[in-house]
Amino acid sequence: MSDRSGLFAGDDPFVLAQKWLDEATKAEINDPNAMALATVDATGLPNVRMVLLKEIEPAAFVFYTNYESQKAQEIEQGGSAAFVLHWKSLRRQIRVRGVTEREEGPQADAYFASRSLKSRLGAWASRQSRPLASRGALLAEVARVTAEHGTAPRRPPFWGGYRIHPVEIEFWADGAFRLHDRFRWSRPSVADPWTVQRLNP
Repeated sequence: MSDRSGLFAGDDPFVLAQKWLDEATKAEINDPNAMALATVDATGLPNVRMVLLKEIEPAAFVFYTNYESQKAQEIEQGGSAAFVLHWKSLRRQIRVRGVTEREEGPQADAYFASRSLKSRLGAWASRQSRPLASRGALLAEVARVTAEHGTAPRRPPFWGGYRIHPVEIEFWADGAFRLHDRFRWSRPSVADPWTVQRLNP
């Protein structure tokens, strides 16, 4: 693995991912943790949208959403998801594919409590991904839930996290003349050891 040095050095892909994210946090103007999350619907048609990566754990990546949203329904159906983090300022990206599990315990409660009050009330008010008559109707629902839940709303039962356990992580860095550097960490299942392979640009 002498070829895997510099930006790509290390024996733990989660540590490396955190290092790249930390560097991006200093370089990106907005939302360095923004990731394009991909899922597949019941017909096999793919879907992608931007969400925020909230934590890199020792063995997983965590984000939060409404469990009644389209993305969550597709995750529940397939049990898997993929995402890409792209940092234009650094000319790097990380691609991840893996299996999913819910995070709806104390960790989700703590993250929800850390959000701004308006964001917490918005989570209660939004019927995410479903048709909305007007913005006025949404604001009226925000007013209703504010009156109902007050200034300390608990985490809604329909809102929480997903943990993505990767079976594949690819680190990509821009190279001159489009001769990019790519290293793919892969394993048959989350219980197996990683294999690392350099890929063609």
